[in-house]
Amino acid sequence: MAITIIKNGSLIDGNGGELVLHAAIAIEDEKIVFVGQEKDLPKFEGEVSYMDASGGFILPGFIDTHVHLMLEYEPVENRLSTPFSLNFFKATEYMRNTINAGITSVRDCGGTDAGVKQAVERGYVVGPRMQISITALTTTGGHGDAWTASGQTVKLLLDEYPGMPNGICDGVEEVRKTVREVLRAGADIIKVHSTGGVLSATDHPEFTQFNIDELKVMVEEASFRRGLKVMAHAQGAEGIKNAIKAGIHSIEHGIYLDDECIELMLENGTFLVPTLLAPVSVLELAETAGMPDWGVKKAQEAMEAHKESIAKAYRAGVKIAMGTDAGVMAHGTNLRELTLMHEIGMTPMETIVATTKTAAECMGWEDKVGTLDVGKLADIVITKVNPLTDLRSLEDNSNIRVVIKGGKVLKEEQPNPVLASVL
Repeated sequence: MAITIIKNGSLIDGNGGELVLHAAIAIEDEKIVFVGQEKDLPKFEGEVSYMDASGGFILPGFIDTHVHLMLEYEPVENRLSTPFSLNFFKATEYMRNTINAGITSVRDCGGTDAGVKQAVERGYVVGPRMQISITALTTTGGHGDAWTASGQTVKLLLDEYPGMPNGICDGVEEVRKTVREVLRAGADIIKVHSTGGVLSATDHPEFTQFNIDELKVMVEEASFRRGLKVMAHAQGAEGIKNAIKAGIHSIEHGIYLDDECIELMLENGTFLVPTLLAPVSVLELAETAGMPDWGVKKAQEAMEAHKESIAKAYRAGVKIAMGTDAGVMAHGTNLRELTLMHEIGMTPMETIVATTKTAAECMGWEDKVGTLDVGKLADIVITKVNPLTDLRSLEDNSNIRVVIKGGKVLKEEQPNPVLASVL
């Protein structure tokens, strides 16, 4: 057997415990076979190679539970002048930037089809392992309907091509059929817009979309496929409550949470994916990315309520998984979200757990990623700076020195970190 041992670092294993000094991790093929201190390393037979962590900090690969890998927001004229197939080549850069930021797993929340996922799995391109929702279900005139007052549609995300059905549907039976089409296209999770949103011209974040019966049929149809889950873009309180009551697994954004929303989330074990970075980025990129005036106005309105809602949910004990809405902002800037989570009251360790262990639980992948434990996939990040004392250091991708996904080194900042020898 071939073993790779990472040593000479400190360990933050994703479980939320104490920092482990003089740590070591042993990898065989794609899995972890030892985690602990160097002094406790067993003697392995066969070929053993070493990776020097150079005094850095060893963490699980980070997880972003809300991204759009086929999107990076840009002015409408740029989108209209981009040939269809060029979008897929652009996405290869977005995926590489995601890896370079230390994100090894993602949940794509619309726009990415089964072919993109398979291209990563087969090694044609570098990217994170992913769950995909294909396209989001939305009502006519709701968030996700690209109709404009001119009568034309200017789509933010591509759809209505092979493998990417249109997600607009109204009424229980139409919803049922659309869910089945999305599942047929290869969805790992169903995504629904249960409210309006910031970057949609014909609605508002507090507008409610779909009734409870429509939402329930989504949950029902998804559950027929080996218990697949439903996630809801949900910003207004009424739409959030409808989603939770219908049995939806996670609430994305949660801008206008009230006490009843939070109580329902606690009762049902619903995950909250805050994406605090999304409205911040809309304002930051307003001019350079061509954000529409109505989107900027809604982002400004939402900012303080968003922070207050997430802080209240955190204090109440709602399960929070890290997600960013990457694509609204540049891919590779994902870990800015942790600083924003810290600003609403979470400790640095809690933000890391939200980006590792809890994010894996939200995706149903807690048995294979999220923490550095024996038997799990070797998704590992090595940073130069201790994120527990300098959380903002994670925003600098040059601080992410090594990224390993499934035992394969995808990024190495330091030349020749692997020193091979036979024991």
